[in-house]
Amino acid sequence: MKKAAFLDRDGVINQKAPEGGYILRWEEFQLLPAVSEAITLLNRGGFLVVVVTNQQCVARGLITMEGLEEIHDKMRSQLAATGARIDAVYYCPHGSDESCDCRKPGAGMLLAAAKEHEIHLAASWMIGDSERDIAAGRSAGCGTVLITGGNPKAEESVADRRADSVFSAVEQILNPS
Repeated sequence: MKKAAFLDRDGVINQKAPEGGYILRWEEFQLLPAVSEAITLLNRGGFLVVVVTNQQCVARGLITMEGLEEIHDKMRSQLAATGARIDAVYYCPHGSDESCDCRKPGAGMLLAAAKEHEIHLAASWMIGDSERDIAAGRSAGCGTVLITGGNPKAEESVADRRADSVFSAVEQILNPS
């Protein structure tokens, strides 16, 4: 069985769109600082890197699944060019008003990845910037790290750990104290 680091996308890998908005074109996608380095450290540390992201912009008709997959393909290519490998991308295209098993805070995407890639969830981590991400990780049985981004409510989180950035989160995972 393998271990994995599950990463949320918006706010962890790339800059979030303004409140209420979505990343709908590659030109809007901006990697956050040190993301490539963090993913490379995970790769070297023996972790599969799996992106798990809610993308209700598909359900709202703002982007097609093909358009979303194109953004993900370009994200993977840009990261790969720096030596950082993303092993898989899972996304929930459903709206928050739809009933599905994949939308975080549900653990469906993590469970599907675990089955498909033979991932040992108890040895894995969910890194996200919202309580939905943390709840999904906890439901799947993973360790959890909340990217705080200066959020004053971060101390109220049930996350196992907190970090200012994905790089800091990865350092904590790889070098537990």
